[in-house]
Amino acid sequence: MRVWLFLLVLGLGVGPISAQTPLPAQVVSGDPSVVGLDARLEQVFGEGFATGGVAVATDGAVYFSDITTTSRSGMQAGFIWRFDPITRKVTLFRSPSGMADGLRFDSQGRLLAAEGADYGGRCLTRTDMKTGKAEIIAGLFEGKPLNSPNDLTIDARGRIYFSDPRYAGHEAVEQPVMGVYRLDLDGSIHRLITDAGKPNGLCISPDQRTLYVVSNDNGTTAMDQGPAGLPLHKGRMALLAYNLLPDGIAKFREVLFDYYPQDGPDGLAVDVEGNLYVAVRDAIRPGIYVYSPRGQDLSYIPTPELPSNVAFGRGADLRTLYITAGGKLYRIKVKKDGYQLPQLP
Repeated sequence: MRVWLFLLVLGLGVGPISAQTPLPAQVVSGDPSVVGLDARLEQVFGEGFATGGVAVATDGAVYFSDITTTSRSGMQAGFIWRFDPITRKVTLFRSPSGMADGLRFDSQGRLLAAEGADYGGRCLTRTDMKTGKAEIIAGLFEGKPLNSPNDLTIDARGRIYFSDPRYAGHEAVEQPVMGVYRLDLDGSIHRLITDAGKPNGLCISPDQRTLYVVSNDNGTTAMDQGPAGLPLHKGRMALLAYNLLPDGIAKFREVLFDYYPQDGPDGLAVDVEGNLYVAVRDAIRPGIYVYSPRGQDLSYIPTPELPSNVAFGRGADLRTLYITAGGKLYRIKVKKDGYQLPQLP
């Protein structure tokens, strides 16, 4: 779900880490009925490399990825962290993580992870949170390894949609395109979208009629290699909307927002009214941009670093928005309930 901002933080620990770090004032703007103009970010974790892939479990605990690009972290093997909103402690949930990026919880409360390249799994895994056992649910397409699964989303029928770009890693790129795939309940994988540029973040509207796809084409498949300052030609930097049909087919509808020549978004989330909360990595104006389903600007939440992903809390925290940026995790109160996939009893 990200083009990463790599931050190497020395002394990374694996024990509980206290939350609550004061921040300079970050002024929210826009419609106060969406995000209150007095709302402020709270930093709850700050010891990561490149955080992202935030998702909230059925018990309210917040899980988020930490992508430790090996060439810049001393061969760290990737982490998934767990933040407890009640105790305000952060603990290490899993390492190595398979270089997991995008995370989601399905209707049975199982953790789905998009594991990337750079010594990672290059697959989708599903973890039973009661037993801790994980299984690989997607790893090859037409007999060849995936590029680097990045983000995923789930429809109301339980079908999984995932993006497969490549941003870092030494492994060969064997798929002919960087596409979006659908994993059906019978385990079959279908290449769904091939015209999205370099697909990254994914999200489905609450009415199940739209699949939103972020394209963030930075012009390379190995941004961790090559000399610093290497000139690159950016491709599509946009937020795209596809009509999602009942049979799981997606058809391009429109470009909701074109960010070029600035960098585009990374991950995104949606509230119950269908408004989009998009982590935009514009170096001039980084933050969470809130759009209506038709792409109208509603609100803006500035972030201290380039943001990578967002997710809503659950239960009493449905109006808490969690944000990953740099090597940190933030949260902020908003005025709308976040949309969550209905859970099975």
